[in-house]
Amino acid sequence: MGFGVFIHRSDSIYNDRPAEQYQFPRPYLRRVEACVGDWIIYYEPSKVNDTRGYYAVAKVQQIIPDPVTPDMYLALIEPGTYLDFVNPVPFNGTDGLVERSLLNDQGLISGRAQSAVRPISPADFNRIIDLGLDTNELLLPRVDGVGTSTGFQDEQAPFEFEQSRDRVNYIGSRIVRDRIFRRIVLRAYDERCAITGLKLINGGGRAEVSAAHIRPVEANGPDVINNGIALSGTAHWMFDRGLISLSDELEILISRQVNDLDSVQAFINKTRRALPPGRQFECPHPRFLRWHRDHCFKQ
Repeated sequence: MGFGVFIHRSDSIYNDRPAEQYQFPRPYLRRVEACVGDWIIYYEPSKVNDTRGYYAVAKVQQIIPDPVTPDMYLALIEPGTYLDFVNPVPFNGTDGLVERSLLNDQGLISGRAQSAVRPISPADFNRIIDLGLDTNELLLPRVDGVGTSTGFQDEQAPFEFEQSRDRVNYIGSRIVRDRIFRRIVLRAYDERCAITGLKLINGGGRAEVSAAHIRPVEANGPDVINNGIALSGTAHWMFDRGLISLSDELEILISRQVNDLDSVQAFINKTRRALPPGRQFECPHPRFLRWHRDHCFKQ
């Protein structure tokens, strides 16, 4: 087992669903096998417009042959482990290269940087997790940013692996994951309720809106941005109880079981559609919306 980096583009031609599976060809099989049972970091190349850099973490559960495409495989992601970063981490940070094990003996970036799947050292894993999941209540010690160590020296490895276990425990905490998910979703929606269009801030400067999972965590809904939507308290209550839902085109659907239809129609925003986030990849995904309509919405 070992940490890894999986390259994924938002416009990928592969059958990738980062929170669920990663498709790859046979030449990468051994590298992916080395990551089974351990954590990987998703990276979007700098050539992509508005690249997110290192943008999420997940745990590889197993590998299966792709049942549809010959000579392709699927790395299945362990349910409940995928987590978007609060702060996408650029390939080159303020202190230089973030993934320092890519440097060769001459201090130059090696050809491994082009590999779609590659191992990553514990030190680099720790550094990227700290940068990507930085919170006001960060529970972990920071990683020293000095030097260009790859993290594989014998005297450093035990300490770095111990730090990695701390970070794995941190990203596995439901309290931490809920806090991070809230920050990601509210930022995507500019702290505005997608149903009402209202942006209300209380006296303490906190947004009166919550980050709702479209497919709940209890039903194996992942902590991925397109499984989230910003909702005010009343809208959240109605959404969870199936009194409102959304079409694939974000049209607001109202259940026939609503006992005060006029008030609900006055409650939702005038467009009669959920207000989308600013970027396309952050929009609610149709498969999560379909799940909500099939399992929650009271037709």
